[in-house]
Amino acid sequence: MTHGQQPKIWVVIADGEHARVVVPAAKQHHFTTHLIYDSVDAHKQSSDLGGERAGRHAVPSRSDPHLLSKHRFVVDVAEQINKHDNDHAFDQLVLVAPAHALHDLRAALSKTATAKVVGSETHDLVKIPDHDLPSHLAKWWLAPP
Repeated sequence: MTHGQQPKIWVVIADGEHARVVVPAAKQHHFTTHLIYDSVDAHKQSSDLGGERAGRHAVPSRSDPHLLSKHRFVVDVAEQINKHDNDHAFDQLVLVAPAHALHDLRAALSKTATAKVVGSETHDLVKIPDHDLPSHLAKWWLAPP
């Protein structure tokens, strides 16, 4: 970011199955989707995710395959954000996710990406369309350069 120029801000909106990056739009207090990430496991059955097979000697799984899949997805999203950070794609980062996903997202971000986090919100806004985001994210809107 050069002196006098507004920062490039990315808002990462995620849950355990879907994520997107929205950025301030030219129209005041609007956001547009910049990137979309969807889990390939979002609609799979536990048995399709590697859960225990039913049978006489099946041992109950100590961890829920859906929870593991959601965790892996959020970590993958963080890794993509880290790559974009390495390319200097943004100056500031806002994280918006339910508590469990927000925790996983923060934990998986690199040190340099974490240093750019200027705020976070514990909300599930994944299904909120871009045109309805301003009421939820107005304090993070900055005029685009």
